[in-house]
Amino acid sequence: MGETYFRDVHAARAAWLILIIAAATIAGAWIFQAFGYAPCELCLSERIPYYVGVPVAAATLVFALRRSRVLMLAGFILLFLIFAFSAGFGIYHAGVEWHFWAGPSACTGDALSKVTTMQDFLHQLQTQKVVRCDAVAIRIFGLSLAGWNALISAALAIIAVWGARKVG
Repeated sequence: MGETYFRDVHAARAAWLILIIAAATIAGAWIFQAFGYAPCELCLSERIPYYVGVPVAAATLVFALRRSRVLMLAGFILLFLIFAFSAGFGIYHAGVEWHFWAGPSACTGDALSKVTTMQDFLHQLQTQKVVRCDAVAIRIFGLSLAGWNALISAALAIIAVWGARKVG
């Protein structure tokens, strides 16, 4: 058992950790939604990196178990990029919630500003169910779910770097 074996074991652990944390995070989002916390447009977009990252983490774990160093390294680099982007997007959404900057017009600001007649208003009430991106549905230890996403995604990106360093 040489140094390479132990490095591969650590890389496999990093991939496994990313897989478990990312899967638990997206499952948590679905659970909150099941309990009535409807996601906004940005919340739904924040889930996309997890939908991509979970299978990439699973593939990276397989590459690590098969000791395919090139594919394992590629997997960790891709995981870093996915979750670094996700962390940035989480920061953006949290900033929208704190009103540091404007969010997309489809889910922030005055949704009724384009209504000019009562008929337009009634039509909008019947056709649109907008969950505001700048209104926090729940805070846990002072952070919104977008804030937690930023922290978790940043941690996953760091674990991906650690895994890549173990590859060599």
